[in-house]
Amino acid sequence: MRKWLWAILGLIGLAIVAFFAFAPGILESRTNKIDGKPLLPVSAEAKALHKTLRIVDLHSDTLMWKRDILKRADRGHEDLPRLQQGNVTLQLLSSVTKSPRGQNYDGNTGETDNITPLVIAQLQPPRTWFSLTERSLYHAEKLDRAVANSNDRLLKVQDATSLDSLLARRNGNSLPVGAMLTIEGLQNLEGRIENLDKLYDAGFRMAGLTHFFDNELSGSMHGVDKGGLTPLGRQVIRRMEDKGMLVDVAHISHKALAEVIAIARRPVVSSHGGVQAICKTNRNLSDDEIRGVARTGGLIGIGYWDGALCGTDPRIAARSMKHVRDLVGIQHVALGSDYDGATTVRFDTSHLEQITQALLDEGFTQQEIHAVMGENALRVLRAGIQPL
Repeated sequence: MRKWLWAILGLIGLAIVAFFAFAPGILESRTNKIDGKPLLPVSAEAKALHKTLRIVDLHSDTLMWKRDILKRADRGHEDLPRLQQGNVTLQLLSSVTKSPRGQNYDGNTGETDNITPLVIAQLQPPRTWFSLTERSLYHAEKLDRAVANSNDRLLKVQDATSLDSLLARRNGNSLPVGAMLTIEGLQNLEGRIENLDKLYDAGFRMAGLTHFFDNELSGSMHGVDKGGLTPLGRQVIRRMEDKGMLVDVAHISHKALAEVIAIARRPVVSSHGGVQAICKTNRNLSDDEIRGVARTGGLIGIGYWDGALCGTDPRIAARSMKHVRDLVGIQHVALGSDYDGATTVRFDTSHLEQITQALLDEGFTQQEIHAVMGENALRVLRAGIQPL
């Protein structure tokens, strides 16, 4: 009887070990997908042009997953080897701290959370299990460890000096990739504005007010009430601008977006999404909202995933960028992939030549392609991370 008991306990132990070892990877493989449809043929002109670009991607969620960003993975959309292959200069890495079950674009509450079981299954430190602030601080530590172990292949960018250093290094023989920390929803403040200082000190330089549900700062475009800014939200925006943190309006309610634009003293960024003129969902920006972001001197980051484009063809992304260009000017167009953000895409970051080719096919000039692929973002980021 005792032998049977030990055998059963051993099997249970093996099952637990197997769960923690394999479940996070299985979940990611089922969540971050490549659709497998044919890629665009890439011309010699596009390949040559792509090598000259300084590419900036305003949004990815790679830090959320349990894998070494320094090593090429057989799942997900990006890691350092694939960023290097795609000729990316600077990748903005978002901290995702909470996501509702049954997540959808139309209406969610903050009563449930998919991230907590993921955090536990990944065996993150217990301090992160029930604190959203600590989850973001852990993501910052994760990036810092990667930078320290990268042999200068990955550089953290958090001010003009580190940005200049990155660009100077890429003008030489080595091609390091820069990484800047951002936040997907300031629910990680846990209602306390002083936590913004902790996040800033950890290196976060851009933050969205909400994610998929209404919080203490603002309504979300995917929330229940979809209201405007709260007094705390207005206070946080003011402090972010003072400190040198860009305000990201992706995911906030349409009412709150109008209010942010009205009070903004610095350029605001819609880091990842699409345009309703091409893909009419409430996730995407209307023409009036695009004009509003442009009035602040800000950026519209266009994604490549199905929810932003109503498809995954890179030519749809290029048409979305063309719409923004024609509406408000080329200086307001940027890239915002949403890689590794529970998205389905046509190509991972190693195949960013797909966007270069699609832009050429849509008639963009080489100068315009340089602007879209990174120069616009470098200009706005440099200005936005300087304290007032």
